[in-house]
Order: sequence, then C-alpha cells, then structure tokens
Amino acid sequence: MAEPRRDFTPEEYRQRIERIRSVMAEKGLDLLVISDPSNMHYVTGYDGWSFYTHQAALLAMEGDPVWWGRGIDALGAKRTVTMDDENIVGYEDSYVQNPEKHPMETLAALLKERGWDKGRIGVELDNYYYSAAAHQSLTSNLPEAQFADTTGLVNWQRAIKSEKELEYMRRAARIVEAMHKAIVEKAEPGMPKNELVAEIYRTGIMGADGHWGDYTAIVPMAPSGMDATAPHLTWDDYPLQNNESTFFEIAGAHLRYQCPQSRTLFIGKPPQKYLDAEKAVLEAVEAGLEQAKPGNRCEDIANAFNATLNKFGFVKDNRCGYAIGVSYPPDWGERTMSFRRGDKSVLKPGMTFHFMPALWLDDGGLEITEPILITETGVECLCTTPRELFVKG
Repeated sequence: MAEPRRDFTPEEYRQRIERIRSVMAEKGLDLLVISDPSNMHYVTGYDGWSFYTHQAALLAMEGDPVWWGRGIDALGAKRTVTMDDENIVGYEDSYVQNPEKHPMETLAALLKERGWDKGRIGVELDNYYYSAAAHQSLTSNLPEAQFADTTGLVNWQRAIKSEKELEYMRRAARIVEAMHKAIVEKAEPGMPKNELVAEIYRTGIMGADGHWGDYTAIVPMAPSGMDATAPHLTWDDYPLQNNESTFFEIAGAHLRYQCPQSRTLFIGKPPQKYLDAEKAVLEAVEAGLEQAKPGNRCEDIANAFNATLNKFGFVKDNRCGYAIGVSYPPDWGERTMSFRRGDKSVLKPGMTFHFMPALWLDDGGLEITEPILITETGVECLCTTPRELFVKG
C-alpha cells in the first residue's frame, strides 16, 4: 500500500502553527475553527474534494490540530493530514444536506467533549465555506462560548512562502508556461473554443519538467471579441475568428499551489489601439516591477503602474494584483493583499503575487500578467513566457 502523501516536513507544520498561535494569543483566542480549505490544508495537510460539505480544522493553544468533517471523508484525512487518528473525527452521514439537522451540532458536541465550549472561539465569518446557517447552529449549541470573527487570520500567516512552497510554485510556473505555448501552437481560425480549452487542460494536467499538473482553483477564462470586454467569462463552442482577440487567464498548479498568468492572442493583424494598449501595459508593468521590492508597499506598485498607464491615455479603475499561493476553488488568490491605492501592506521577501494589469477595451480585452516573487533585493518573475501580445495569422 502506498504511504500517505506528505508535502512538507513536520517541522514546517510546527512553524506554521506557532505563527498562528502567536496571533491567537494576541487576540485572546482559545480556539480557531478553520473552514477555508486552503487554510485547513496549510495547518493540517488535509487534501480532498469535500469542501461542498461542512468540515473544519480545529486549532487550540496546545496539542495537535483536529480534523472534523463528513465521516466518509475521515478516510481521506487519514491519508493526508499530519495528525494521529485520534485527532480525526467524522460525523454520521445523515447530517449531510439534511434540513432536519445540521453538522455543526456534531461540531458543538465535539468541542464540549474536548473542553473547548466555554472559551473564546474564532470563526471565519466572511468565508465561502462558513455559512450563515452553520454559524447560527454552532453559536446556538455553544451558549457559554464567545465568538470572534477571525476571517483572514490564517491567510495572513501564509503570506511569506517557505523554500518548499516556492519550489512547488516554480513547478506550477513551468506548467503555465507550457499551457501558453500550447495555446499559440494549437489556436487556428475556426477552431471551436472548447477544443482549445481541452488542449489547455490536457497540457496543464500532464504537467512540465516531470512534475504533474493539479486542478486549478479557477477554470480557464477564455473570452473572445466582445465577450473579452468582460473579465470573468469562460468558454463555449464559439469558433476562433480572424481579426479578433482572445485573452487566456489560466494557471498552472502543482500540489494545490497556483501560478496564474494571462496572455492575449490576436488572430490576424491587430488594430493600432491594441498595439497602443500593449505598449502602455508593458511600460506600466515595468514601472510597477521597479517598485516591487522589500520595504515598499502594495500601493507603490499600483501607483507606479497606474501613473505610467495614464500617460498613455489608458485608465484601470480596479486593483492590478493580489497575493497567491496554495488555494482551492473558487479562487486562487489568498484574499489578503492587493495592488491598489491605499493598500499599505509592506512587501517582504518570500511574498508571491499575481501582478494582474488587465485592460478591457470597447471591443475586446488585453491581459498580459505576471506571477511574481518578492526577493531579498527586488522581484523575480516566476515565468519566462514572452511578455507581449501574441499575434497569429
């Protein structure tokens, strides 16, 4: 039988937990109920497609974390988490999607059993996976506990990546490079979009440099023509057209570590406004990268980018980047720092971002983006994909 997969050493998990507990102590917390699957994975190693049911990692101020979730998924926990089996607790299946009772009733019972029902408990209130009904059930069944909103507490401890995490992200970078290369090679006028996306998926899952490709936290965004005036449309069977742009917002992934990168393909001869937009974005990206160094702030990158972009007559009124790392659907961002005016988060070595200077024009879109790492002396672009508007035909 294959041994359980261990992506990191016990020492790395111990260091992560120490950092989290330090913040817990500052906030006077006795227990964290961690519902975000990315945070669960970060703390325990748990890895399974089970986040459509209620589950959590429980972290007290002492002892190992506890995994709690659907009973059949406890088997997956035994194959992935770092804890012993006594810290893996599954609930009975009749609690799954049953309007007559709620899984949080079993979590409340577990907290009472472990003596965690009278302290100050942190929950991720503004998280995709912690519902209003879950909070209502948990709080009503733990009347002696105090609850605090700890949304983002674990996310922020993930900001600075370890060397092993960066190794996985660089593997993901090689994968997304291969995906963009496949797009340029395979795309032809008349090719149905779904066929091209199938090639993107195949390349991404086959991996690169001997490392397999994981599923990404966001599906490929691949709108063409007028659809590309909007940022978050996916694909259909629309045939690629001459004299039309298609942007590809995709990611490589390895061991759940995400490396997103976008490029734009124009089939035919690009009109001058696309060439002007390309020139503006490329110079603005360089200006932003010059500010991407330790001690500067997230807003310094955004301000430099936008100032340069504005000189060319273009305006971007949304953020131009965000933190990335390990992630599960529906988002590959870490939901902490953003490149935008007013974000005064200090850049530190080991932080990773998707520098996302996308433009949506009146008849299409232009996305030329870079995943970046803040180093001791400046910035490293994780990918080597040519930074340009791809033109074919």
